[in-house]
Amino acid sequence: MFEIRVICDPTDTDRVTTALAAAFAAGAVRRYPTRDGKGARLYLTADHRPTPQDWPTPEQAYANAPSINSEIGWTARFLADAECYTELGREFYLRKAALLDRIALLDEPDAADGNATDTAHAAAVFLLGMDQPGTICDPRAYVRQQYALVLNHHQ
Repeated sequence: MFEIRVICDPTDTDRVTTALAAAFAAGAVRRYPTRDGKGARLYLTADHRPTPQDWPTPEQAYANAPSINSEIGWTARFLADAECYTELGREFYLRKAALLDRIALLDEPDAADGNATDTAHAAAVFLLGMDQPGTICDPRAYVRQQYALVLNHHQ
């Protein structure tokens, strides 16, 4: 992730903003006048657009993962052992997000008893915001990438 600053003619701001959004995964553009008031300063947080090989498929990410039941047990034991108001840490939130992603992958698209996809997305957004505030990408793909990296690192 990096910060981009552009100084341009105010009439070019839309064209420049569109070009940057096409070239990068970009956050919201912050616009300010130049100090002399004749130009525009544009600031945005951006990242390189991910390529398909940057994101493992669910099958790749979870190929060597413990069973869903095992991860549910780990999550429950972790929470049961944690003291009240304890900061839980990244490992907990990554494993929880991966667990919810795996459950959502099994969920029937028209399930009437709840939407596991929304829950998995919310957990993924939380992890992404915790790790990389301002990053723009598919949160669930990010969880899979991070889970695969951590799982392969610990083997």
